[in-house]
Amino acid sequence: MTEAASAIPKKKSVDGSSSDGASQQFISFSIGGEEYAIDITAVREIRGWSGTTSLPNQPDYVLGVMNLRGTIIPVYDLKLRFGTGATEAAKSKIVIIVAIRDRTVGLLVDAVSDILTIETSEIRPVPEMDRGVVAEFLSGIVSVDGTMVVVLSLEHLFQRDYADATLEIEEASVQ
Repeated sequence: MTEAASAIPKKKSVDGSSSDGASQQFISFSIGGEEYAIDITAVREIRGWSGTTSLPNQPDYVLGVMNLRGTIIPVYDLKLRFGTGATEAAKSKIVIIVAIRDRTVGLLVDAVSDILTIETSEIRPVPEMDRGVVAEFLSGIVSVDGTMVVVLSLEHLFQRDYADATLEIEEASVQ
């Protein structure tokens, strides 16, 4: 693993205790001061930012592609994907390499925070509110040490239909 991966804290459970209930492990990370988590089984690698090669006619949240040991993968800026501004691509940033179905992609984030073991019953549904397509990327919310951590659905985040719908909404709002 890389230096970035060695900085990941040890595993901990949300409530600090062990339980016989169904649990799931997540890797948590920060983007713009907010905490998010993804299923750890999707994570293939954690690496420091090393730059990308831009491709023409891509959405702004696609930073470009990188060569990962002979495999070319797209790298996404999740902050831009969520519509909350851009992440400054710097050596201090982290790229989480994830596998979603038959795709491998990189996620640019500010920092990796923790490995969490969360009891399934502790994950709360996203509250009902006026929400756009972006809210479909959220699969739940959990409180960890008094901090709200948003659990992302990678399958929905990178489902091509959702990406196309997001682009249509963005284009309609510009007109």
